[in-house]
Amino acid sequence: MPSLDPALDAFYDVVRRRRDVRGEFTGEPIDADVLDRVLGAAHAAPSVGLSQPWDFVLVRDEATRKEFREHVMAEREVFASTLSGERGGTFAKIKIEGILESSLGVVVTYDPSRGSPDVLGRHAIADAGLYSVCLAIQNLWLSATAEGLGVGWVSFYREEFLSALVGLPEGIRPIAWLCLGPVSELATAPDLERHGWRRRRPLAEAVHHDRW
Repeated sequence: MPSLDPALDAFYDVVRRRRDVRGEFTGEPIDADVLDRVLGAAHAAPSVGLSQPWDFVLVRDEATRKEFREHVMAEREVFASTLSGERGGTFAKIKIEGILESSLGVVVTYDPSRGSPDVLGRHAIADAGLYSVCLAIQNLWLSATAEGLGVGWVSFYREEFLSALVGLPEGIRPIAWLCLGPVSELATAPDLERHGWRRRRPLAEAVHHDRW
């Protein structure tokens, strides 16, 4: 195969190296210019009707992060109680967060009223704004990887708890708490794959032509 242009190769290398980080955060501070670039990449994401329905709450306060972690660990136990046998044993070995170890938390939010009432492109797909926020998260994640930072998406929480914790206005949804910061390394394989929770399926199984 012909070799790729170096810029293309660098881009695909970032995509391949991106990981959901849990235990590798160093806790070192993030350079202000680097953080601005990462957030700028997120803010440059495409959005339905150019609504840009996202906001970013940067959480450095230790007390807030400790309170959030306690909530997350309680929710972990709720999930663990639904598992049995080998599955429960596998889950017990998996670290699900890096809330205190990371440099800061980034709460990414969704404002469904942003750009309303005339959001071009959302009349038939109500969740298009939510999809836009996910694109911003992906931009943030890839740019963080390129900058040598790790990102961990924490999903074991109740929306109403996180909204109250960081003071979100009425109607604003928290879509993600992202742990962000320098890391000692990025694992060569996803944690869930390494711990035997699930394996990636081949691309060929996911591609369909013309019809499913």
